[in-house]
Amino acid sequence: PTVAMSNLLQNTSLLNWDVLQGRNTSSAPSWELEPPVPVPVPVPVIVNPWDVLLCVTGTLMSCENAVVIALIAYTPTLRAPMFVLIGSLAFADLLAGLGLIFNFIVTYIIDSGFVTLLSAGLLITAFSASVLNILAITVNRYLSLYNALTYHTEGTVTFTYVTLVLMWVMSTALGSLPVLGWNCLEDESTCSICPPVNKNNAAALAVSFLLIFALILQLYLQICKIAFRHAQQIAVQRQFMTTSHSSSTTKGVSTLTTILGTFAFCWIPLAMYSLVADSRTPVIYTYATALPAICHSIINPMIYAFRNPEILRSLRIACCWCMPYSFTMRPRTPSDV
Repeated sequence: PTVAMSNLLQNTSLLNWDVLQGRNTSSAPSWELEPPVPVPVPVPVIVNPWDVLLCVTGTLMSCENAVVIALIAYTPTLRAPMFVLIGSLAFADLLAGLGLIFNFIVTYIIDSGFVTLLSAGLLITAFSASVLNILAITVNRYLSLYNALTYHTEGTVTFTYVTLVLMWVMSTALGSLPVLGWNCLEDESTCSICPPVNKNNAAALAVSFLLIFALILQLYLQICKIAFRHAQQIAVQRQFMTTSHSSSTTKGVSTLTTILGTFAFCWIPLAMYSLVADSRTPVIYTYATALPAICHSIINPMIYAFRNPEILRSLRIACCWCMPYSFTMRPRTPSDV
């Protein structure tokens, strides 16, 4: 009996110890058993000042060219082929400005490879259309002098609209190349100075631009020759060249020099740099060569739109709802634009 009583007391003590252990275990708070959840620390986004400058430039570009489009669209007298081309140029530069704003949003807010390709394609389409529109305006000026008698015909209007369709189809095709695979998202070693465009695509665009510039230069040289020949014919007919014709010819040559000089200064550095550099070169050089090319879309309205008397007249009426007596109507001529 003594041994049985001792075993019973030992079992009771073990049972009481297990119960106490169970109480201590169950009474422990649940939060002490779970590891603390780490709180993510937000990483500050560093904004490149050059990107801010490009975004501001795109905003100014969009506003300026939107004014040109509105003036041409709401003025019934601005329906000549030249004004249609100026409107197309303004629309291309408007898309370029919106593309710069969209690219800023994609860079710092939207992190998607496909959206990045869309942004790059939009910029390529817009700037390609801008350069091709300048070529079309140059061709139109040449035809207005070379075929002066047949310029104001239905054939010229048809030719203008066919040219516009071909230009925008070609620009859209160039802009779709990054989306169709001409990009460097999978192999960063093939990136050009403007990722995600690869080096082959950038080189093709640069060579195409240089060919277009050479064609524009040749056309303007022919325009100058025709203008001087017309001035000489007038001088022979009248036995002398009047001061007005001489000043008009000089003014035309200076205008063409300004157009060509501005175009070359803005675009040739970027085209040449695209041929010799890639993504490994310092990005500061890319911004320094791309900014003048982008600013050319701000200069375009000043050269091709706001120098025209009728567009200025429409702008003055829209701003002041009045027209000065000295600002009279006169026939449109290609030399005005």
